[in-house]
Amino acid sequence: MLLSENTEGPSEVPKLIQPRSHKAKVCVWSDLTVNDVDRIIESLNADHIKQVLADVFNLDDHKENLKTGIIMDLYFYTLQFARDNNFTKEKTSAFFSIVKKTHEVCIETPFGNLDETFNYFKDLLLCHAVNRPPHSIELFTPDEIRKITEYTVNTYFRHFKMYKYAFTPLVRLDLSLTYTGMPETPPPSETAEAPAEDDLATEEAPEPAEPEPTEEPPAQPKSPEPEESKARKELRAMVQSYLSDEIKKMKLSVEEQLKVTEESLNKKIDIAEGGGNKSGKGGRGSAKGKKK
Repeated sequence: MLLSENTEGPSEVPKLIQPRSHKAKVCVWSDLTVNDVDRIIESLNADHIKQVLADVFNLDDHKENLKTGIIMDLYFYTLQFARDNNFTKEKTSAFFSIVKKTHEVCIETPFGNLDETFNYFKDLLLCHAVNRPPHSIELFTPDEIRKITEYTVNTYFRHFKMYKYAFTPLVRLDLSLTYTGMPETPPPSETAEAPAEDDLATEEAPEPAEPEPTEEPPAQPKSPEPEESKARKELRAMVQSYLSDEIKKMKLSVEEQLKVTEESLNKKIDIAEGGGNKSGKGGRGSAKGKKK
């Protein structure tokens, strides 16, 4: 089950759209009408342009709402790019719709869809760069296509994950496993049964006074060891036997290394002593020869 974390508490998401491809089409005047573009062109400052965008796309709370503010900045700088490059009314409307529709495809799913979004962006550019009615029109020149591509890649696709993080919910996977052939574990409410009233009465009742406190009560029969303690003892015994075997192996290895080191030292000592004895014997023989 997939859960969303963009709300106060985790809630089940009714439907999550998987990444998919979209078919591009001509989008002149689809989002900005002629009247809207005229109002934007006649605007004298940035605040007036933002006011027009707020009226057209219901972005009145862009100063308080962070998401709305991000959308406002995206739309405003798109129009600013069109104005800096002297786009006509048709080109301004088409470029604005290209950016807007690309963003809508980006945020339609919380899963990664960078390839699908970029392919859709390229298809939208082709729809406005090739004269093939009714599927496409030759609206932008090749140089304008290059400028639009560079601008969109540097300003939008370089921040693709940031837009995805801001406008899509965080999805986590709540995984449950079911083993075949295993008995189902009852819920905690069933296992933790409330004690009976008789048991409570016996527990709360005071213990009767013993007539002879000096006498020890009869020994209670020992309850059989639970299965967990037996398993722990067996495990402890296995671990101890394994450790004892490893310690024995380490001792043998150390003893063998000491023995090899001792033998090598003895050989070196024997060689050194043998050389001294030979020289001493030779000296004695020469002395005897002189006496003779």
